[in-house]
Amino acid sequence: MRVGITLACTECKRRNYSSTKNKKNKPDRMEFKKYCPFCKNHTIHKETK
Repeated sequence: MRVGITLACTECKRRNYSSTKNKKNKPDRMEFKKYCPFCKNHTIHKETK
């Protein structure tokens, strides 16, 4: 039961990455520290709808 998710930067609010997750194991929203090409540094990216 994997679903597609989109990750958005918390600084500039742009949606930079897409990924998949298993909703059964991870029901909460995920967040990663990834590189944002628009901010030009590593920021926290959170899962959006």
